Amino acid sequence: MNFSYLTLEFAVAGLALLVLLLDLWTSPQSKPALGVVAVAGLVIILAASFFIEPHGWASSSSMLAQDGLAVFFQRIFLAAAIFVLLMARESADRMPLGIVEFHVIVLMALTGMMLAAAANDFVLVFVALELISASFYILVSFQRSRLASLEAGVKYLIQSALAAAFLVFGIALVFGTSNHTNFVLLSRESAALNANKVYWLGILMVLFGLSFKIAAFPLQVWAPDVYQGAPTPVTAFLAIASKAAGFVLVLRVLFVALPRLAEHWDKMLMVAAGITILYGNLCAIPQRNLKRLLGYSSISNAGYMLLGVAAVNAAGSAAILYYLAGYLFTLAAAFLVICVVMKDNEDIGALAGLSRRSPLLALALALVMVSLAGIPPMAGFLGKFLLLRAVIERGAVDPGCYWLAGVAIVGVVISLYYYFAVIRVMYWAKDPPDLSPIIVPARVQVPLAACMVGMIYLGISPGAVLGCATEAVKALKF
Repeated sequence: MNFSYLTLEFAVAGLALLVLLLDLWTSPQSKPALGVVAVAGLVIILAASFFIEPHGWASSSSMLAQDGLAVFFQRIFLAAAIFVLLMARESADRMPLGIVEFHVIVLMALTGMMLAAAANDFVLVFVALELISASFYILVSFQRSRLASLEAGVKYLIQSALAAAFLVFGIALVFGTSNHTNFVLLSRESAALNANKVYWLGILMVLFGLSFKIAAFPLQVWAPDVYQGAPTPVTAFLAIASKAAGFVLVLRVLFVALPRLAEHWDKMLMVAAGITILYGNLCAIPQRNLKRLLGYSSISNAGYMLLGVAAVNAAGSAAILYYLAGYLFTLAAAFLVICVVMKDNEDIGALAGLSRRSPLLALALALVMVSLAGIPPMAGFLGKFLLLRAVIERGAVDPGCYWLAGVAIVGVVISLYYYFAVIRVMYWAKDPPDLSPIIVPARVQVPLAACMVGMIYLGISPGAVLGCATEAVKALKF
């Protein structure tokens, strides 16, 4: 293993240890300041990532691939962690014990995600996912005094263990039939293994395990319950970074380790995408809890991103990366608003009159809903457009893609109802029970403004990010 490829991972892990050590010599009154240290460290690491030159194709002797795809996702993870730690500052009153430990565990989960982005071997995939999962077992149930948080932690633990069992058994079958776990070596042997049904069963089980991380069919049912019960910053981290970690592994497995697999299983991928889109959108309609609604929305968005996988082309994969970049700003803004407004009541009704209580927060959440619904000129619209275009292009080879595109459009139409219901409550609710003004601190205004600018900028001027995404997917094989 080339340890020079682990520069960013070592930096994040070192930052976690530094914060943990500083905690020993910090008075209880000053401990929240360590969150500032963690955020500042991540900002420095994120800036340094732009000076790291991707190393191109991974070799058969390396467990890591520090290529453009890895660097792109690692920047998403770093940015997501920065937003999450800023949210934690607003939720500190609900986590009175162990706030420093919260920051450290977030950083350790981030380390696992950074490793997952660069994984070039199934052994490293398993290690990275277990580091992520073990961290989230603690984070989801971090508010020990809340029954909902403990319940969410137990549900996440049980279903994550099920997904890990699929993943490990699948890896065992792959290794037993091919004698390899390295993606490059598996790619070379793929033609010889085409007739081995046990090998394909192993790969199918691996994909089942990864479907848990992206909250897609058939292991998607955990998301709404866990999103609702977990602390709001943790829900944001799950929705943004954990989902992105799952997608980078799906892309590496399908288009690096097994470059022809997606073409053989395109029908299965299309069915999974279609069911995920319809399930998420239809189940979101009756929801009143905003975090639970965003949980079902997260499922539907996983389905939209699976369109890029089912397209089996570079344009579809680049569209996934662009979509995740826009999704980062969109959900970060949503959960920042929830942290400020809905500390004790997450019912959508608590947003009544928000446009008069805080025009800034109302505008931010309205832009979030417009972007998630796929309305121009927001990033969400262009992301869905690029994914649909990639699927329709694939339709010339496989007419079933036209049906999948139709299902995706139906999903977008359904989503308009529940996304715009949130906007209606904020701006046109009758007789709101509370019209007291909400004071938004500068530490929230700055990241919230950055998110709004990001959503609009990516929708109006996508060239730079889309160019980076197109360059990053050159690491994949189509």
